[in-house]
Amino acid sequence: MRYTWEVSKNLSNLSVVAIMTPAKTNPKTLYATDYLKWIETTTAKLRDRDYDGIDWENLIEELDDMGRSERRSLKSNVIVILLHLLKWQFQPEYRTGSWEGSIIEHRGRVRDLLKDSPSLVPYLETILSECYGRAVEQAKAETRLPIATFPEFCPYAIDQITEDRFLPK
Repeated sequence: MRYTWEVSKNLSNLSVVAIMTPAKTNPKTLYATDYLKWIETTTAKLRDRDYDGIDWENLIEELDDMGRSERRSLKSNVIVILLHLLKWQFQPEYRTGSWEGSIIEHRGRVRDLLKDSPSLVPYLETILSECYGRAVEQAKAETRLPIATFPEFCPYAIDQITEDRFLPK
């Protein structure tokens, strides 16, 4: 903790007293110089209801970033699931436990995200076709199969994508 020194002169006693007090930290400066300390300070101020001392601009930005991060994570995990389902379906001769393990792992992540944030369910419905397109591109690159090998539209329902027991034939 940084401290500032205040010097007080008491003219009637002709004495000088030095008082050490914690330095006030600008929350915006703290955000740029010590992110963890900024979080701790911000949460303490929220708990204490010290709303005037909150760095609202950066707090709002962080909350927005958290939402974007959750959506990116969902999208990334769905793409991995779709990629491995496509490889499983269209390259049965190369099926491995690692593909199945990856499907199981990423399904778990998706289920956790949807359980923690049910509002992501409608978002999943809106991004499914984009995720499928990206998975097809990646599957084409990894399998060296012609893109026409893969269905134009996602052949898997959301419950098939998220359910552990489903593997395409």
